[in-house]
Amino acid sequence: MERSRSGELFEEAKGYFPGGVNSPVRAFKSVYGPPLFIKTGNGCYITDEDNNTYIDFCCSWGPLIHGHNSSFIKSKAISAIENGTSFGTPSKLGNQLGKLILDNHSYVDSIRFVSSGTEAVMSAIRLARGFTGRKKVIKFEGCYHGHVDTLLVKAGSGLATFGVSTSAGIPEEIAAETLVVPLNDLAKLMETMAEHSDDIACVIMEPIPANNGLLLQDTQFLSWVRQLCDKHNTLLIFDEVISGFRVGFEGAAGYYHISPDLVTFGKIIGGGFPVGAFGGRKEIMNHVAPMGDVYQAGTLSANPVAMAAGHASLSLLLEEGFYEQLADKTASFVNRIQTYADEKSYEMSIVNIGSIFWIKFTRDRIWSSDQIDPASMDKFKVLHKELLDRGVYLGPSGYEVGFISSAHTNDALESAAQKMCDSLDIVFA
Repeated sequence: MERSRSGELFEEAKGYFPGGVNSPVRAFKSVYGPPLFIKTGNGCYITDEDNNTYIDFCCSWGPLIHGHNSSFIKSKAISAIENGTSFGTPSKLGNQLGKLILDNHSYVDSIRFVSSGTEAVMSAIRLARGFTGRKKVIKFEGCYHGHVDTLLVKAGSGLATFGVSTSAGIPEEIAAETLVVPLNDLAKLMETMAEHSDDIACVIMEPIPANNGLLLQDTQFLSWVRQLCDKHNTLLIFDEVISGFRVGFEGAAGYYHISPDLVTFGKIIGGGFPVGAFGGRKEIMNHVAPMGDVYQAGTLSANPVAMAAGHASLSLLLEEGFYEQLADKTASFVNRIQTYADEKSYEMSIVNIGSIFWIKFTRDRIWSSDQIDPASMDKFKVLHKELLDRGVYLGPSGYEVGFISSAHTNDALESAAQKMCDSLDIVFA
């Protein structure tokens, strides 16, 4: 498809923004061509500035579980805007969204709204340290938790080591407060927690790791993490910025029936507007200012427009059968493509949970990010181009997951599945 207008806009944008974008992956560095500049979205479709229309499986990286431009969500946001865009005060709309969440999420007793998932994680980490009086954090290799200084780290030379910064601008002494453990390595986690038991404030993890592939863990491993945190009086934080409200209203906590001490949210909770939140056990949340001595604040926290959109989005999720229908739709789409790939003996498979899916160019189960073959990204690069040419949009990185929304019709999914199969023929030609 012609992308000349997007190309022109990208060249212009390079004069305004670092790399021409306001978030790195948008630059299309891992795939062919200039990034798409999108001008409209409706249902499961997006249209770029060159008037190309695509079936969208990025869904703004996950928030749009009801698709683009939902008339119900839009009407609620517009009604809120008519009364003003921001007050810097409490509002009834914030109460309504807070009540909706707490009434229907048994793993959260109290919640604080912020403006992004990164801010939610940053605040939860500070709260864990303030509550426990400890400094160190354990994270798992391959789990991404936003661009938080403490967590933008990778493992060092050992299997479980003090963190090494993955970004300039993060002092070594800050990175060193984070211990990095391999995913699905219970023995190393036990060893690390025993060695640093008195100084670990929290263990933070994506219970459904979905930022570096879709690295589904066994329930048994997650249960052991919970037990070890209890043993060492360490808080367990579930980063549910992606999985929260996506695999069920109670997210991964409800899906696996495991109780974290704190949970972070983002994406879906805002109905397409910038919102994040952190919440958990009341005894912990009571340490947040102004009740406690852990300071957290934000000018646009619980912005009334975002609260209205979030309430509309989440209320739709509570309709009977919503998640079951969406999961069935996703499984049918994935199975259609996988069956074709199996018939052709293509070395690829698709992992899915709920309405999240990930294409990987291996048939082996992948538990951790170090199992992903970087060379497989060459195949994704070709797949991404072929799909764009056929009017299907995936996020521009083979490490990213795809999302299906309630707005994806059966006809659209059947069309996309056929185009996926046709594109795989080119990839494996």
